[in-house]
Amino acid sequence: MPSRRQFLSSSFAALLQPELTNPRIKADRDAAIAILKPSPKHLEHGLELHARSLVVESYGFSPRALISGATMKQAIDAGASAAELDDLHTEMLLARVATDPTQQSEYLDAWKASGVTCVLQNAGEESSDPQRLLKRLAYFTWLTDKMRDRVSRAAFPDDIPAAKKAGRYCLYMTGNGVPLAHTFHNVAEELAFIRIFFQLGVRMMHLTYNRRNLLGDGCAEPANAGLSDLGRAAIAEMNRTGVLVDVAHSGWRTSLEAAKASSKPIVASHSGAVSVHRHIRSKPDEVIQAIVDTGGYVGVYSVGAFLGKGGDLNAMLDHIEYLVKRYGGDHVAIGTDLAYIPRGANAEWKQAGPRPKSRARYESLWPQGAMDGPSHQSLSWTNWPMFTVGMVQRGIKDDDIQKVLGGNVMRVLKAVLVE
Repeated sequence: MPSRRQFLSSSFAALLQPELTNPRIKADRDAAIAILKPSPKHLEHGLELHARSLVVESYGFSPRALISGATMKQAIDAGASAAELDDLHTEMLLARVATDPTQQSEYLDAWKASGVTCVLQNAGEESSDPQRLLKRLAYFTWLTDKMRDRVSRAAFPDDIPAAKKAGRYCLYMTGNGVPLAHTFHNVAEELAFIRIFFQLGVRMMHLTYNRRNLLGDGCAEPANAGLSDLGRAAIAEMNRTGVLVDVAHSGWRTSLEAAKASSKPIVASHSGAVSVHRHIRSKPDEVIQAIVDTGGYVGVYSVGAFLGKGGDLNAMLDHIEYLVKRYGGDHVAIGTDLAYIPRGANAEWKQAGPRPKSRARYESLWPQGAMDGPSHQSLSWTNWPMFTVGMVQRGIKDDDIQKVLGGNVMRVLKAVLVE
């Protein structure tokens, strides 16, 4: 197999350079190679293909920052509430890199190693409360304003290839919920925040999270009751406004009915195939076919507990290969649902000390056993180039690989957007 020294003189050298200074990125890459065992030909072709492709993650998180353990401890000692601590933790995790020069180098190295140009960034929260949704959106607005020469905010699909051409990275904002007014005077007023958040830059919204909300049932609800009338109205308003409907966390019946109700493509931005491994977060073939019939796609996640078969990179590739073979290369993407966590995170949390106990958030409650299962270092976010190598190994055609890497996301974003 060619040495790293030989690879570093190649056209894809930028993907490998962070390994020289970041032992975590190197260890993660080595773990992927140990799982895949690629031939020199497959490895070189996969890396070269990845480097020249427009890579757009269908749902995920840009690299994160370290929290300040000392700052967190100070807040705990001062008696900050659970909500205050959550806000402090989230702001440091998501936006601190914008103002901390010592963290920016590792942050940008993670981007470089991934070869990703754009992340459809979770810039919301598992909620339909506009105030809660605004907080996380504000963090990423601040981050992209401060770092606009390196990581910009993409408002329109054409901003994404423009960022790659300029040597930048970008975030295309998504929300983990449909914002609702919670006044219930009339349907139009209840759904008015959809357009407001679109104007603020949010381009994709989850219909539901794990649990039931006013729009429909989430994937963790045993009743599997489907869409409500308000859910159908919300889809119509999202279609009219130009917001992409995402059923990644929705129940199977809710997902199926959403696909039939939508006049535009819908997606399961980070999910998998039940036919490969049965899990509440994956979709059965009937639902996938309904999504495909809208012109949408299923983004395959990198969460080992959801993938089955050891929860490693090969398990993830099993889902991708199944979807490409059954539904064609036009309807598959990758949405890892992961983030790069910088070195030193454990030490900062240790310095912060224990937080006061608090109850689990309702929206995030999982059925017993749903989060159980292995995960593997080979799935790390910086291993995106190895995802491409794995697809090459599986015999997926180059043009289909490029669709999976970003072409399908770009097509759907353009089909849904209303300018």
